Amino acid sequence: MNKELRVAAYAICVRDEQVLLARWVARDGAKRWTLPGGGMDHGEDPLDTVVREVDEETGYRCEPVRLLGLDSINRVYPRKLGMFADFHGLRIVYEGRITGGELRPETNGSTDLAAWHPLHAVDALNRVELVDVGLGLWRERPPLGRADHPVR
Repeated sequence: MNKELRVAAYAICVRDEQVLLARWVARDGAKRWTLPGGGMDHGEDPLDTVVREVDEETGYRCEPVRLLGLDSINRVYPRKLGMFADFHGLRIVYEGRITGGELRPETNGSTDLAAWHPLHAVDALNRVELVDVGLGLWRERPPLGRADHPVR
């Protein structure tokens, strides 16, 4: 089984009791809301990653203002030719502040829409668990920056 490591940086941007989310499109066409962000390029600083990814996925300029924490996941995924991958994802979550730009969807990327959602309505959204992890980190601000995985 191949081992895969993916390090990614995400932003939780909240203003006026709304959170900024991007709609992720899975390979099978399923769509779920997620935090704006994504994988680090080799040699890229995580702060640069989150700024680049928020811009790509939402059109906004984002200023990271605080490291909220880290989230680590392990999963086994099917790959080509009947193979499987032992996937380890390390997700760095920052609190971000929007400083400019204009909301627009990403083109030719892994997301197809970006939007602000009322915090009270997030539970009703079709979303990935990272949204709950990010909101938990934002609300709780745990001293060690570790997110407990929500039960959904």
